[in-house]
Amino acid sequence: MPTLNDYNQFDGLHWETGSVRNYYDYCGVKAPHTGGPYTEALLMGISGGAVMGYFPFSYQGIDPHARILTRNTFDPMETMLQRIGAVQNARQTGSADKAVRNLVDVLQGGSPAIAWVDAMQLPYDPQPYEFEIAHMMPVVVFGFDEEADQVAIADRARVPLSTTTGQLAAARAQVKKVRNRILTLEPPDHDNLQEAVELGIWDCIKLYTEKPPKGARHNFGFAAYERLADTLRKPKIRGSWDKDFPRGRKMYAGLESVFSDTHTFGKEGFAERDMYADFLDEAADILQKPALREAGEHFRVSARAWEELGLILLPDEVPVWAEARGLMLTNQHLFLEEGGEKLERGRANCARLIEIRREMETDFPLSDEEVVAFRERIAEQVLRIRDTEAPAVATMKEAMEI
Repeated sequence: MPTLNDYNQFDGLHWETGSVRNYYDYCGVKAPHTGGPYTEALLMGISGGAVMGYFPFSYQGIDPHARILTRNTFDPMETMLQRIGAVQNARQTGSADKAVRNLVDVLQGGSPAIAWVDAMQLPYDPQPYEFEIAHMMPVVVFGFDEEADQVAIADRARVPLSTTTGQLAAARAQVKKVRNRILTLEPPDHDNLQEAVELGIWDCIKLYTEKPPKGARHNFGFAAYERLADTLRKPKIRGSWDKDFPRGRKMYAGLESVFSDTHTFGKEGFAERDMYADFLDEAADILQKPALREAGEHFRVSARAWEELGLILLPDEVPVWAEARGLMLTNQHLFLEEGGEKLERGRANCARLIEIRREMETDFPLSDEEVVAFRERIAEQVLRIRDTEAPAVATMKEAMEI
Protein backbone atom coordinates (compact mmCIF):
# COMPACT_ATOMS: atom_id res chain seq x y z
CA MET A 1 0.00 0.00 0.00
CA PRO A 2 1.26 3.53 -0.74
CA THR A 3 3.66 5.42 1.51
CA LEU A 4 5.63 8.52 0.51
CA ASN A 5 9.02 7.40 1.77
CA ASP A 6 10.61 10.76 0.96
CA TYR A 7 8.19 12.68 3.18
CA ASN A 8 10.18 14.62 5.82
CA GLN A 9 8.08 17.71 6.49
CA PHE A 10 7.34 18.05 10.22
CA ASP A 11 7.85 21.73 11.08
CA GLY A 12 4.17 22.74 11.32
CA LEU A 13 2.96 23.39 14.87
CA HIS A 14 -0.76 24.09 14.50
CA TRP A 15 -3.29 21.88 12.76
CA GLU A 16 -4.46 24.31 10.07
CA THR A 17 -1.42 26.42 9.30
CA GLY A 18 1.02 23.64 10.12
CA SER A 19 -0.65 21.11 7.85
CA VAL A 20 -0.69 23.51 4.90
CA ARG A 21 2.90 24.52 5.59
CA ASN A 22 4.03 20.89 5.64
CA TYR A 23 1.97 19.97 2.57
CA TYR A 24 3.39 22.79 0.44
CA ASP A 25 6.92 22.14 1.64
CA TYR A 26 6.67 18.52 0.45
CA CYS A 27 5.32 19.72 -2.89
CA GLY A 28 8.33 22.02 -3.33
CA VAL A 29 6.34 25.27 -3.24
CA LYS A 30 8.57 28.30 -2.58
CA ALA A 31 7.56 31.71 -1.31
CA PRO A 32 8.39 34.49 -3.80
CA HIS A 33 9.91 36.87 -1.23
CA THR A 34 12.35 34.36 0.30
CA GLY A 35 12.83 31.51 -2.17
CA GLY A 36 12.21 29.14 0.75
CA PRO A 37 9.10 27.29 1.95
CA TYR A 38 6.04 29.24 3.01
CA THR A 39 6.49 29.69 6.75
CA GLU A 40 3.79 28.83 9.23
CA ALA A 41 4.08 32.34 10.63
CA LEU A 42 3.20 33.79 7.22
CA LEU A 43 0.21 31.47 6.87
CA MET A 44 -0.95 32.28 10.40
CA GLY A 45 -0.85 36.00 9.67
CA ILE A 46 -2.72 35.61 6.40
CA SER A 47 -5.39 33.49 8.11
CA GLY A 48 -6.22 36.34 10.51
CA GLY A 49 -3.31 36.40 12.91
CA ALA A 50 -3.13 36.81 16.66
CA VAL A 51 -6.23 37.49 18.74
CA MET A 52 -7.41 37.57 22.30
CA GLY A 53 -10.63 35.69 22.90
CA TYR A 54 -12.12 34.73 26.26
CA PHE A 55 -14.97 32.24 26.69
CA PRO A 56 -15.95 30.45 29.92
CA PHE A 57 -17.75 27.13 29.41
CA SER A 58 -19.55 24.83 31.79
CA TYR A 59 -21.06 21.50 30.75
CA GLN A 60 -22.84 19.01 32.98
CA GLY A 61 -20.58 16.18 34.05
CA ILE A 62 -17.20 17.79 33.32
CA ASP A 63 -15.13 20.52 34.90
CA PRO A 64 -15.64 24.11 33.70
CA HIS A 65 -13.20 25.62 31.19
CA ALA A 66 -11.87 29.16 30.85
CA ARG A 67 -11.00 29.17 27.16
CA ILE A 68 -8.48 31.60 25.70
CA LEU A 69 -8.24 32.00 21.92
CA THR A 70 -4.80 33.06 20.73
CA ARG A 71 -5.39 33.15 16.95
CA ASN A 72 -8.25 33.86 14.56
CA THR A 73 -10.84 31.08 14.64
CA PHE A 74 -13.31 32.48 12.08
CA ASP A 75 -12.80 29.98 9.20
CA PRO A 76 -9.02 30.49 9.29
CA MET A 77 -8.04 27.66 6.94
CA GLU A 78 -10.59 28.49 4.25
CA THR A 79 -9.73 32.19 4.57
CA MET A 80 -6.01 31.48 4.26
CA LEU A 81 -6.37 29.23 1.22
CA GLN A 82 -8.67 31.61 -0.60
CA ARG A 83 -6.39 34.55 0.05
CA ILE A 84 -3.28 32.84 -1.29
CA GLY A 85 -5.20 31.65 -4.36
CA ALA A 86 -4.86 27.95 -3.67
CA VAL A 87 -7.19 25.77 -5.73
CA GLN A 88 -8.63 23.12 -3.44
CA ASN A 89 -9.33 19.58 -4.65
CA ALA A 90 -11.62 18.05 -2.04
CA ARG A 91 -13.04 14.56 -1.84
CA GLN A 92 -15.68 13.55 0.67
CA THR A 93 -17.93 10.55 1.10
CA GLY A 94 -20.23 8.95 3.61
CA SER A 95 -18.81 5.51 2.79
CA ALA A 96 -15.94 4.22 4.91
CA ASP A 97 -14.69 2.01 2.06
CA LYS A 98 -14.78 4.87 -0.45
CA ALA A 99 -12.97 7.06 2.09
CA VAL A 100 -10.09 4.58 2.07
CA ARG A 101 -10.05 4.38 -1.72
CA ASN A 102 -9.97 8.16 -2.02
CA LEU A 103 -7.03 8.37 0.37
CA VAL A 104 -5.11 5.58 -1.35
CA ASP A 105 -5.71 7.15 -4.78
CA VAL A 106 -4.15 10.43 -3.66
CA LEU A 107 -1.13 8.70 -2.13
CA GLN A 108 -0.62 6.50 -5.19
CA GLY A 109 -0.62 9.69 -7.25
CA GLY A 110 2.46 10.85 -5.33
CA SER A 111 0.80 13.46 -3.11
CA PRO A 112 0.08 13.49 0.62
CA ALA A 113 -3.50 14.16 1.67
CA ILE A 114 -4.82 16.64 4.18
CA ALA A 115 -7.47 14.78 6.19
CA TRP A 116 -9.79 15.92 8.97
CA VAL A 117 -9.66 13.87 12.15
CA ASP A 118 -10.87 14.11 15.72
CA ALA A 119 -7.54 15.16 17.17
CA MET A 120 -8.46 13.97 20.66
CA GLN A 121 -9.20 10.45 19.45
CA LEU A 122 -5.89 9.51 17.84
CA PRO A 123 -3.64 7.58 20.21
CA TYR A 124 -0.25 9.26 19.91
CA ASP A 125 -0.94 12.45 21.92
CA PRO A 126 -2.12 11.62 25.45
CA GLN A 127 -4.82 13.88 26.91
CA PRO A 128 -5.67 13.92 30.61
CA TYR A 129 -9.40 14.59 30.25
CA GLU A 130 -12.34 13.70 28.09
CA PHE A 131 -13.37 16.48 25.74
CA GLU A 132 -17.01 17.46 25.46
CA ILE A 133 -17.05 17.66 21.66
CA ALA A 134 -15.02 16.28 18.78
CA HIS A 135 -12.08 18.46 17.71
CA MET A 136 -12.00 17.93 13.96
CA MET A 137 -8.62 19.16 12.80
CA PRO A 138 -6.61 18.75 9.58
CA VAL A 139 -3.49 16.57 9.53
CA VAL A 140 -1.26 15.36 6.70
CA VAL A 141 -1.52 11.66 5.85
CA PHE A 142 1.52 10.44 3.90
CA GLY A 143 1.25 6.67 4.25
CA PHE A 144 -1.48 4.03 4.42
CA ASP A 145 -0.55 0.35 4.76
CA GLU A 146 -3.61 -1.83 5.22
CA GLU A 147 -1.62 -5.06 5.52
CA ALA A 148 0.56 -3.66 8.31
CA ASP A 149 -2.47 -1.83 9.75
CA GLN A 150 -0.50 1.39 9.94
CA VAL A 151 -1.09 4.98 8.85
CA ALA A 152 1.72 7.57 8.68
CA ILE A 153 0.75 11.08 9.75
CA ALA A 154 2.31 14.53 10.16
CA ASP A 155 0.46 16.26 13.01
CA ARG A 156 2.23 19.04 14.96
CA ALA A 157 5.08 16.83 16.20
CA ARG A 158 8.54 17.18 14.66
CA VAL A 159 8.63 13.45 13.97
CA PRO A 160 6.34 11.09 12.03
CA LEU A 161 3.35 9.73 13.88
CA SER A 162 1.37 6.57 13.32
CA THR A 163 -2.03 5.12 14.05
CA THR A 164 -3.99 2.09 12.92
CA THR A 165 -6.30 2.10 9.93
CA GLY A 166 -9.27 1.53 12.21
CA GLN A 167 -8.33 4.37 14.52
CA LEU A 168 -7.95 6.70 11.55
CA ALA A 169 -11.32 5.63 10.14
CA ALA A 170 -13.04 6.31 13.47
CA ALA A 171 -11.33 9.69 13.88
CA ARG A 172 -12.31 10.76 10.34
CA ALA A 173 -15.97 9.84 10.83
CA GLN A 174 -16.82 11.85 13.95
CA VAL A 175 -18.51 14.93 12.46
CA LYS A 176 -20.76 14.86 9.40
CA LYS A 177 -19.66 18.23 8.00
CA VAL A 178 -16.09 17.03 7.38
CA ARG A 179 -16.61 13.27 7.60
CA ASN A 180 -14.03 11.39 5.52
CA ARG A 181 -12.93 14.64 3.85
CA ILE A 182 -9.50 14.85 2.25
CA LEU A 183 -7.90 17.73 0.44
CA THR A 184 -5.08 18.29 -2.02
CA LEU A 185 -3.93 21.76 -3.02
CA GLU A 186 -2.65 23.47 -6.12
CA PRO A 187 0.28 25.86 -5.61
CA PRO A 188 -0.57 29.36 -4.36
CA ASP A 189 -0.90 32.27 -6.76
CA HIS A 190 2.12 34.38 -5.84
CA ASP A 191 0.44 37.46 -7.29
CA ASN A 192 -2.06 37.28 -4.41
CA LEU A 193 0.54 37.40 -1.66
CA GLN A 194 0.63 41.13 -0.98
CA GLU A 195 -3.15 41.47 -0.77
CA ALA A 196 -3.36 38.31 1.35
CA VAL A 197 -0.94 39.77 3.88
CA GLU A 198 -2.79 43.09 3.96
CA LEU A 199 -6.15 41.41 4.55
CA GLY A 200 -4.71 39.23 7.30
CA ILE A 201 -3.29 42.24 9.13
CA TRP A 202 -6.58 44.11 8.93
CA ASP A 203 -8.38 41.04 10.33
CA CYS A 204 -6.08 41.12 13.33
CA ILE A 205 -6.56 44.86 13.90
CA LYS A 206 -10.34 44.57 13.68
CA LEU A 207 -10.53 41.59 16.03
CA TYR A 208 -8.66 43.61 18.64
CA THR A 209 -10.65 46.81 18.24
CA GLU A 210 -14.09 46.13 16.70
CA LYS A 211 -17.10 43.89 17.23
CA PRO A 212 -16.25 40.37 16.02
CA PRO A 213 -18.08 38.68 13.12
CA LYS A 214 -19.90 36.49 15.65
CA GLY A 215 -20.33 36.69 19.40
CA ALA A 216 -20.31 39.51 21.90
CA ARG A 217 -17.80 42.32 21.60
CA HIS A 218 -16.46 41.65 25.10
CA ASN A 219 -15.34 38.17 24.03
CA PHE A 220 -12.60 39.47 21.73
CA GLY A 221 -9.71 41.87 21.60
CA PHE A 222 -8.94 44.56 24.15
CA ALA A 223 -12.50 44.27 25.45
CA ALA A 224 -11.86 40.60 26.26
CA TYR A 225 -8.83 41.48 28.40
CA GLU A 226 -10.99 43.90 30.35
CA ARG A 227 -13.82 41.39 30.60
CA LEU A 228 -11.52 38.68 31.95
CA ALA A 229 -10.01 41.07 34.49
CA ASP A 230 -13.50 42.12 35.61
CA THR A 231 -14.68 38.52 36.06
CA LEU A 232 -11.65 37.85 38.22
CA ARG A 233 -12.13 40.96 40.37
CA LYS A 234 -15.89 41.43 40.63
CA PRO A 235 -17.66 38.50 42.30
CA LYS A 236 -21.20 39.73 41.65
CA ILE A 237 -21.08 40.19 37.86
CA ARG A 238 -22.35 37.59 35.44
CA GLY A 239 -19.63 35.08 34.59
CA SER A 240 -17.47 35.99 37.57
CA TRP A 241 -14.79 33.54 38.63
CA ASP A 242 -16.33 33.62 42.09
CA LYS A 243 -19.44 32.01 40.58
CA ASP A 244 -18.13 29.99 37.62
CA PHE A 245 -14.73 28.98 39.04
CA PRO A 246 -15.18 29.03 42.82
CA ARG A 247 -12.45 28.03 45.25
CA GLY A 248 -11.69 24.34 44.90
CA ARG A 249 -11.55 21.99 41.96
CA LYS A 250 -13.45 24.33 39.65
CA MET A 251 -11.04 27.20 40.23
CA TYR A 252 -8.06 24.94 39.59
CA ALA A 253 -9.72 23.63 36.39
CA GLY A 254 -10.09 27.23 35.19
CA LEU A 255 -6.44 28.02 35.90
CA GLU A 256 -5.25 24.86 34.19
CA SER A 257 -7.38 25.45 31.08
CA VAL A 258 -6.07 29.01 30.65
CA PHE A 259 -2.51 27.72 30.95
CA SER A 260 -3.17 24.95 28.43
CA ASP A 261 -4.72 27.28 25.87
CA THR A 262 -1.93 29.84 26.08
CA HIS A 263 1.10 27.59 26.48
CA THR A 264 0.54 24.08 25.10
CA PHE A 265 -2.63 23.42 23.09
CA GLY A 266 -1.67 23.25 19.40
CA LYS A 267 1.22 25.64 19.87
CA GLU A 268 4.69 26.23 21.22
CA GLY A 269 5.65 29.42 23.00
CA PHE A 270 3.41 31.91 24.73
CA ALA A 271 -0.01 32.66 23.18
CA GLU A 272 1.66 32.45 19.73
CA ARG A 273 2.86 36.04 20.04
CA ASP A 274 6.39 35.22 18.92
CA MET A 275 5.03 33.50 15.82
CA TYR A 276 2.89 36.52 15.00
CA ALA A 277 5.93 38.77 15.46
CA ASP A 278 7.75 36.61 12.91
CA PHE A 279 4.84 37.14 10.51
CA LEU A 280 5.06 40.90 10.93
CA ASP A 281 8.78 40.75 10.08
CA GLU A 282 7.90 38.98 6.83
CA ALA A 283 5.00 41.33 6.19
CA ALA A 284 7.32 44.33 6.57
CA ASP A 285 9.38 43.02 3.64
CA ILE A 286 6.42 41.95 1.50
CA LEU A 287 4.54 45.24 1.93
CA GLN A 288 7.63 47.46 2.22
CA LYS A 289 6.35 48.80 5.55
CA PRO A 290 9.28 48.77 8.03
CA ALA A 291 7.03 49.94 10.89
CA LEU A 292 5.50 46.47 11.01
CA ARG A 293 8.78 45.24 12.49
CA GLU A 294 8.25 47.64 15.38
CA ALA A 295 4.79 46.15 15.92
CA GLY A 296 6.41 42.73 15.93
CA GLU A 297 8.77 43.77 18.71
CA HIS A 298 5.79 44.84 20.80
CA PHE A 299 4.32 41.36 20.31
CA ARG A 300 7.59 39.81 21.44
CA VAL A 301 7.32 41.84 24.63
CA SER A 302 3.76 40.56 24.91
CA ALA A 303 5.00 36.98 24.61
CA ARG A 304 7.13 37.51 27.71
CA ALA A 305 4.09 38.92 29.51
CA TRP A 306 2.08 35.81 28.56
CA GLU A 307 4.96 33.69 29.84
CA GLU A 308 4.75 35.53 33.16
CA LEU A 309 1.00 34.92 33.26
CA GLY A 310 1.67 31.20 33.06
CA LEU A 311 3.92 31.42 36.10
CA ILE A 312 1.22 33.35 37.96
CA LEU A 313 -1.55 30.89 37.06
CA LEU A 314 0.36 27.82 38.27
CA PRO A 315 3.04 29.33 40.51
CA ASP A 316 6.08 27.83 42.19
CA GLU A 317 4.71 29.09 45.51
CA VAL A 318 2.02 26.40 45.27
CA PRO A 319 4.11 23.23 44.75
CA VAL A 320 1.29 21.00 43.51
CA TRP A 321 0.30 23.59 40.89
CA ALA A 322 3.91 24.03 39.85
CA GLU A 323 4.03 20.24 39.48
CA ALA A 324 0.99 20.38 37.18
CA ARG A 325 2.61 23.12 35.09
CA GLY A 326 5.72 21.00 34.74
CA LEU A 327 3.74 17.92 33.73
CA MET A 328 1.87 19.83 31.02
CA LEU A 329 5.05 21.34 29.60
CA THR A 330 6.83 17.99 29.76
CA ASN A 331 4.04 16.28 27.84
CA GLN A 332 4.09 19.01 25.23
CA HIS A 333 7.85 18.62 24.81
CA LEU A 334 7.63 14.83 24.65
CA PHE A 335 4.96 14.99 21.97
CA LEU A 336 6.63 17.66 19.84
CA GLU A 337 10.07 16.09 19.92
CA GLU A 338 9.36 12.35 20.15
CA GLY A 339 5.75 11.85 19.10
CA GLY A 340 4.33 8.54 20.28
CA GLU A 341 7.69 7.12 21.36
CA LYS A 342 7.17 8.32 24.94
CA LEU A 343 3.45 7.60 25.05
CA GLU A 344 3.52 5.61 28.28
CA ARG A 345 5.38 8.37 30.11
CA GLY A 346 2.90 10.89 28.75
CA ARG A 347 -0.03 8.80 29.93
CA ALA A 348 1.52 8.54 33.40
CA ASN A 349 1.82 12.32 33.49
CA CYS A 350 -1.83 12.63 32.44
CA ALA A 351 -2.87 10.26 35.21
CA ARG A 352 -1.07 12.48 37.71
CA LEU A 353 -2.81 15.58 36.32
CA ILE A 354 -6.18 13.89 36.84
CA GLU A 355 -5.14 13.00 40.38
CA ILE A 356 -4.18 16.61 41.10
CA ARG A 357 -7.65 17.79 40.05
CA ARG A 358 -9.20 15.31 42.44
CA GLU A 359 -6.95 16.54 45.24
CA MET A 360 -8.32 20.05 44.72
CA GLU A 361 -11.73 18.85 45.95
CA THR A 362 -10.45 18.21 49.49
CA ASP A 363 -6.99 19.78 49.74
CA PHE A 364 -7.16 23.16 48.03
CA PRO A 365 -3.98 25.11 48.84
CA LEU A 366 -5.44 28.66 49.15
CA SER A 367 -7.73 30.14 51.79
CA ASP A 368 -10.70 32.32 50.86
CA GLU A 369 -8.64 35.46 51.49
CA GLU A 370 -5.71 34.13 49.47
CA VAL A 371 -8.04 33.31 46.56
CA VAL A 372 -9.13 36.96 46.34
CA ALA A 373 -5.51 38.16 46.28
CA PHE A 374 -4.56 35.45 43.79
CA ARG A 375 -7.29 36.42 41.35
CA GLU A 376 -6.29 40.05 41.67
CA ARG A 377 -2.74 39.19 40.69
CA ILE A 378 -4.00 37.37 37.59
CA ALA A 379 -6.22 40.33 36.66
CA GLU A 380 -3.29 42.74 36.97
CA GLN A 381 -1.18 40.60 34.63
CA VAL A 382 -4.02 40.27 32.12
CA LEU A 383 -4.20 44.06 31.91
CA ARG A 384 -0.42 44.31 31.60
CA ILE A 385 -0.66 42.07 28.55
CA ARG A 386 -3.38 44.32 27.15
CA ASP A 387 -1.10 47.31 27.68
CA THR A 388 1.79 45.63 25.84
CA GLU A 389 -0.40 44.77 22.86
CA ALA A 390 -2.15 48.14 22.54
CA PRO A 391 0.94 49.83 21.01
CA ALA A 392 1.49 46.79 18.78
CA VAL A 393 -1.98 47.09 17.27
CA ALA A 394 -1.75 50.88 17.05
CA THR A 395 1.57 50.61 15.20
CA MET A 396 0.11 48.05 12.79
CA LYS A 397 -2.87 50.29 12.07
CA GLU A 398 -0.71 53.35 11.52
CA ALA A 399 1.59 51.41 9.17
CA MET A 400 -1.31 50.04 7.14
CA GLU A 401 -2.96 53.45 6.75
CA ILE A 402 0.12 55.05 5.19
